Amino acid sequence: MTFATLKDKRERGFLDGQFLIAMPGMQDGNFDRSVVYICAHSAAGAMGFIINRSQSISFTEVLLHLKLVEQPEAIMMDGATRDFPILNGGPVETGRGFVLHSDDFSSESSIPVSDDISLTATLDILRAICEGRGPKRATMLLGYAGWGPGQLESEIGSNGWLNCPACEELIFDRTLEDKYERALASMGVRPEMLSRETGHA
Repeated sequence: MTFATLKDKRERGFLDGQFLIAMPGMQDGNFDRSVVYICAHSAAGAMGFIINRSQSISFTEVLLHLKLVEQPEAIMMDGATRDFPILNGGPVETGRGFVLHSDDFSSESSIPVSDDISLTATLDILRAICEGRGPKRATMLLGYAGWGPGQLESEIGSNGWLNCPACEELIFDRTLEDKYERALASMGVRPEMLSRETGHA
């Protein structure tokens, strides 16, 4: 599934609003020890974002690159705005930015992905964040993770992923180093309990 098909999505899949937690036997290095928040799942495929992978570029650099601010404005921005988190959301369209955020902000392009979380992929939300009128909770992600029809179900069946209900606190938590372990802990699982061979829970 691509971002374009997400906007036209009508049905909800059983993985909507779930976390995917990579198993130790994950073959794809893009997802090693990753926690993925699934925004959309249907017969057309699935789309989500890795929420525990840092990005080397800063929010200030993004704003300057997009010409949303000039250098003097960037220098004068408050620390919270300068430190706004940017994550590596996945291997698809890595040059494209998305903002996952609480539902207290909405624009014409915002897409609800759960009862409390929305997704916006246009510049208006970046301007709002700069001006202090953005959502209460938000994270910017560059790129996303996408799966074709039946691909993700096959990976889960092959012991590639565990899945569990998503936790909003974990999605927006800025501490990334132990997010994988904390996601597992939400299921009552410790990393050492996982095997490369056993079936998924």
